[in-house]
Amino acid sequence: MTEQEPDLVQNPYSTLTTKEGWRAFVDEHAEPPPPLPSGTVLDADEAESYKEARIDYHTRSVVVATPTIRKVVTTGRKRILLNRHQLSARRGLIVSGSSGTGKTTAITQLGKNVEQLARRSSAGTVPALPVVFVTVPPGATPKMLAGEFARFLGIPLPHRMSQVEITNAVCDLLARLGTTLVLVDEIHNLDLTTRNGAEASDQLKYLSERIAATFVLAGLSVETSSLFQGTRGQQIAGRYSVVPSKPFNRRSRSDRKQWQALIATMEGALRLDRHRPGTLLALEAYLHERTHGLIGSLSQLVREAAVDAIDTGTEKITKRALDRVELDHTAQQSQPSASSGRRGRRPKAA
Repeated sequence: MTEQEPDLVQNPYSTLTTKEGWRAFVDEHAEPPPPLPSGTVLDADEAESYKEARIDYHTRSVVVATPTIRKVVTTGRKRILLNRHQLSARRGLIVSGSSGTGKTTAITQLGKNVEQLARRSSAGTVPALPVVFVTVPPGATPKMLAGEFARFLGIPLPHRMSQVEITNAVCDLLARLGTTLVLVDEIHNLDLTTRNGAEASDQLKYLSERIAATFVLAGLSVETSSLFQGTRGQQIAGRYSVVPSKPFNRRSRSDRKQWQALIATMEGALRLDRHRPGTLLALEAYLHERTHGLIGSLSQLVREAAVDAIDTGTEKITKRALDRVELDHTAQQSQPSASSGRRGRRPKAA
């Protein structure tokens, strides 16, 4: 282990593509939020410590059991069971949707659930490495893809090591470690219209045959990409079912209830001294307009507003405070223009 690795492991979300980082992610338990002082007068050091603890708390995303996460976890676990005695042509799962809809969160929550269940089983049957998580690099070649698996496992890669040698080392080690689930993110980076992409797709199929595990893939709008085109695409389509990951909408009563439940969960997780419960829920229409129903954008908006509220000492989130937060380009592009008059119908600032 290099001198830098301990620091990397302390931030597991940036190192999910190493076994050490993945284990840190699975081991991580949400720290109880800092308690709000009740009539206690804090000295300067205590007040600063309390402030920093809450800022750190609000920088962590709240994982909400959204319909997509529940569907992915339920379906993924069924696929693992159905593949238990399959020698070939194992069935997999693809999570597909636009950016910010929670695809990576969904598959990593599936992986976390599977590994935690494996750890709770009897010690004699617990696999050494139940889950593997890799991402497909841009312009991936077969060797690059095999190298991502090797990097997760910590297999040294001498410069002269061939694609076949890397692949064999990966498959042999994963067989010994008893891996049952392989998560592959950024699958849209496989462009089957290019030679490298087509060959990398063949490599992924070969790995799924050699590794006795269920493969779960995630990527941007996979249904409309080249991944399902041609003979190779037909093979993928014949083995993988697709779980769509979509933005939340408010068209029906059921849709609105799901959106409101998401906001209520995020608001309930706030630790602000003067925030009035129900403020965000009352702004649910405004929040949908700001974020276009993207859970990633909503999370950024609420967490950044919370950090600002602590940093400025206001200790509450208001519509005016939310208006000051600059969102990602996708959410910003979805906003109606001020001239449309829709802003005038938003709820008044709290």
